[in-house]
Amino acid sequence: MSQPTAVPATAAVDYRVLRTVPTYAEAQRVVDILSDAGFPVEHVRVVGTGLRSVEQVTGRMTNGRAALYGAGSGAWMGLLLGLLLGIFTVGAWLSVVLWGVLLGAVWGLVLGLVGHAATRGRRDFRSVQGLEADAYDVLVEAGHVEAAAAHLDGVRPTA
Repeated sequence: MSQPTAVPATAAVDYRVLRTVPTYAEAQRVVDILSDAGFPVEHVRVVGTGLRSVEQVTGRMTNGRAALYGAGSGAWMGLLLGLLLGIFTVGAWLSVVLWGVLLGAVWGLVLGLVGHAATRGRRDFRSVQGLEADAYDVLVEAGHVEAAAAHLDGVRPTA
């Protein structure tokens, strides 16, 4: 019986900067131009540089809103569970679904209020978090840089 052979670790791939652009949309456009020209885009990377975490405040959070958002998300979860349980129900399918939505909304409301109360007023706002970059580098494997550059000659990405 033969011994299994070890698979050699792949060597680190050498990437070179093809173009640096200020927005992700422009980086997507560069890659799209390459793709449309038939360039093998599996040799391309888009790397954000100068990353920072950004939290956009979207509104005030009150007990009423916490209860409403909790009830809404609980109703969705109850709908999902009601539909899943309804598959195994004979005859009273709609009743199972409606009870799932109702119980989910009640539990969501309670948990929304409890969760909001647990912050003790330290976080009375809603927000969305994300990452932003100062610029985006479109990188191409070193062996394909010249071909990629040839496809982009004379084409400047615009916003």
